[in-house]
Amino acid sequence: MTTALPPLPADVADLLRALAAPPRLVAHLALVHEVAEEIADFCAREGLEFDREAVRYGAATHDIGKTVHPEELSAPGSAHEAAGHALLIARGVPERLARFARSHARWGEPGTTVEELLVSLADKAWKNKRVPDLEDRLVDRLAAAGGRERWEAFLALDDLLTRIGEDAPRRLAVQAGHPVRTGRN
Repeated sequence: MTTALPPLPADVADLLRALAAPPRLVAHLALVHEVAEEIADFCAREGLEFDREAVRYGAATHDIGKTVHPEELSAPGSAHEAAGHALLIARGVPERLARFARSHARWGEPGTTVEELLVSLADKAWKNKRVPDLEDRLVDRLAAAGGRERWEAFLALDDLLTRIGEDAPRRLAVQAGHPVRTGRN
């Protein structure tokens, strides 16, 4: 029995249907998107400026390359990153939105944008995985944007991620309630 999922942007839901995306992947993308919205709301309240549409789309499509590499749904791998980016570009998605499929695991590289940090953080936080280096990068941006002391920005983000983490067992159960494969693959 599958569990109801939070909604994805309509264009992303249509694309995932067209690609016959495995139900487990759709669930994962919906859950990461849900957490990204929560993180984005927090960051906006903290005065951080960013492209909200890009964060929404990036969180909803960051692992779309797993439609090309479904083996990476249940085993480690990064081939889905380049494949997802190429898939989105081939379907006419602008680079500013498609880039997250390629960059969501590369948050430590020079030139990483706030939007990429937010998508990367959502992809960790949804399952309560804490990554101090990633969080520190966002704390620095939040402190600068809000004119706060770094420790204040850290505590605020830590409180948010703790709350998000408390709901991780539910999200993990929701994802697990969806099969890894469809009847078509």
